[in-house]
Order: sequence, then C-alpha cells, then structure tokens
Amino acid sequence: MKKYQTVFISAALVLAVWGQQAIAQKKYDAGASDTEIKIGQTMPYSGPASAYSVIGKIELAYFKRLNENGGINGRKVNLMSLDDGYSPPKTVEMTRKLVEQDEVLFLMGSLGTAPNSAIHKYVNSKKIPHVFVASGASKWSDPKNFPWTLSFNPSYYAEGKLYALDILKNKPTAKIAILAQNDDLGKDYINGFKAALGDKAKSMIVSETTYEVTDSTIDSQMVTLKGSGADTFFNVTTPKFAALAIKKAGEIGWKPTHYLVNVAASINAVLKPAGLENAIGIITVGYIKEGADKMWENDPAMKDFKSLVAKYAPDLNVDDGSVTYGYAVANLTEYILRQAGDNLTRENIMKVITNIHGYQVPIVNPGVLVDTSPNDYDLFQTMQVSKFDGKKWAPIGSPIAIK
Repeated sequence: MKKYQTVFISAALVLAVWGQQAIAQKKYDAGASDTEIKIGQTMPYSGPASAYSVIGKIELAYFKRLNENGGINGRKVNLMSLDDGYSPPKTVEMTRKLVEQDEVLFLMGSLGTAPNSAIHKYVNSKKIPHVFVASGASKWSDPKNFPWTLSFNPSYYAEGKLYALDILKNKPTAKIAILAQNDDLGKDYINGFKAALGDKAKSMIVSETTYEVTDSTIDSQMVTLKGSGADTFFNVTTPKFAALAIKKAGEIGWKPTHYLVNVAASINAVLKPAGLENAIGIITVGYIKEGADKMWENDPAMKDFKSLVAKYAPDLNVDDGSVTYGYAVANLTEYILRQAGDNLTRENIMKVITNIHGYQVPIVNPGVLVDTSPNDYDLFQTMQVSKFDGKKWAPIGSPIAIK
C-alpha cells in the first residue's frame, strides 16, 4: 500500500511542478492576458494630415480579420486607435489616456514627427514600448537615450541624402529649389540633403522656403521658387501640401526635375488630386509594393492585401501607398507578437523587436529585409529609386543602401 501511495504522491508532485512551469512560462505586463493584447496608437483622423488616417483604418481592419481567425495564440489583439488631429497637445492627452487609463501593453504606429516628439520623453520615462512610429525622423533611432522608441520608416535624413546623391550623379549643375514642412520632418530631410551635397550646397541651392501644417495654401511659395530660376525641385511635404505643390507647379508652367519625399508619394492621396499629368516624371524612393503596379498582380502578399481591403475596409483604395504601408506595419506587429509568445512583457517586446534578423515583410519589396539589433534601431537598410510614368512608380535600377 505504501508503495502505491508513494507512486501516487510522486506523480502528483510531477503534475504540480509541470503546472507551475506552465504558469511560469506566461509572463504578462498591463495590457496582456490569456485572452487579450491591448495596443494603442494616435492617428490624425481629422486635421491637416488626415490623408494618413487610412493607415489606422487598414491596421484596424487587419487585426479585425486576425481576431476573427483566432487571434494570436488564442489572444485577441485590441488596437485602440485614437484621433489626435495631428496636434501635439492632443497627442499627449490621448497617449496619457492609452497608457494610464486603458493600460495598453505598448504603443504601435502613432503617426507624425511633431506629435511623437511631444510624447517621446514621457513614454520612455514610463518604459512603454513606443514602436513602429510612423515617421522617419532620425531621433527615433537613439537606443542609448531613448531605448523604448523605434520607427518603422527609413530615416528621413538618409533618404534626403539619396536625393542629393542622385542629383550630383545625374544633374551636377542643377539649380535647386526647396519647399519643406517647418518642423523636424522637414529639417531632417534637408539636413541629410545638404550633408550629401557638401560644399556644393551653397552654390546649387538657389531658393529655400517653408510652410506650416496649418497653412491653407502654398501658392506664394511655389511662385517664389519658380521665380528663382531653379531647374530642380526638392519637395519635402506631407500629402496635402505635396498635392498642392504639384498642382500649382502645373498651373504656373514650372517643370523642374522634381524629387518628392517618400511620405508623400501616394498615387491615390497625392498624385491623383494634383493631376496625374502634372506628376509625370517625379522621382522618389520607396520600399513597399504599390497596389497600382501590375507587376504585383499575382503576388501572394498583394492578393492577401487586396482581399483584406475588399472585405474589411472597402472604402479604402488599394492603390494608395499609405494603405499598403499600414498593412506592412500591422503585419510586422503580428510577427513580433507571435515571436514574443507567452512572454508578453514590455521588456520582452523590445527585446524581440531589436533582435530581428532578415525578416521579409510580405508587402515590402523583395530583398528589403527587416534587420535590427540593440545598437541599431533602423528597420530597413535599402530603398528603391522610382519615377512616375503617369500610371505607376517605375523602378530605376536595383535597391540601394540608405546608409
């Protein structure tokens, strides 16, 4: 009898230990549980940058479909996407609500350089992962001073350098005019651009002006830039103002070699409102597949993307680059959550994100891989130079390094 009793007790102890280990394997911070993962973001559903609101809409659609198909390891992903109107004070208010009241596990994809700058120190002091920021400001890649913040976009500074290098290579005697948004976004692009031009910047740049995001028009700036005699235009704007600039250039008959930053290179949100005929020949750099590009018609990722839009967000345009961008961010977010498994702590989320090695986001151009380390927070290392041919962005050569 004692023998059987000993065996029974031993078996019970083993089961108890296994049970404790199983429980121990699950680690949660606020915002995570056996059934839910709460994440938050601010998005300009209103205000001067509302063209970007489609990013939040497609991300919400992505996680709605994901949840209907079982979520991640049985957990539903609850994306709380709040409108900040692209107003930094409102961003602070909404972010505090997400962190202190809603208690999200982390912040994902909040949009804009100025809005995110307003919460940069706050979220780092709270040790809240502030990841896949929808901005390419160089400040987001600073693991030493701001270890909880990381951008999705390639660096604006590095991108600015690419345009300058292209000009030096293909139009070394260019007379350059610059229109830039008067904030950190504009400054980052311009700093990179001028750094690549080097000593030639003073002689090649013949006119430089800015605008505020609250401005209703940029007509006078465009007239001034044309009047400078510039034959090359570096257009550092967000969608609303990019469309206004392209349209105005057409109206006043100014046809410079035109470089447009990636954040404003949406065919649907920018080029169509500006008039496709006015956009022919514009040069940009990119890294995400275009829905309007016929070469991706049979691509599995593009088919999945278009299927998602058709069923869950039919009001969105699959040809809008901002929509494919949002799909890419949501996909990478799903990837890191799956990699995190049952260790859903804020510290582990950052550990996973800063140790990605060669992940191919399906909707991102082939060969443009996500690669991070604890000392390098830049997700993407290459971009593709393209020219608008009236219907699509046509690639020029192979992807080039941005560092």
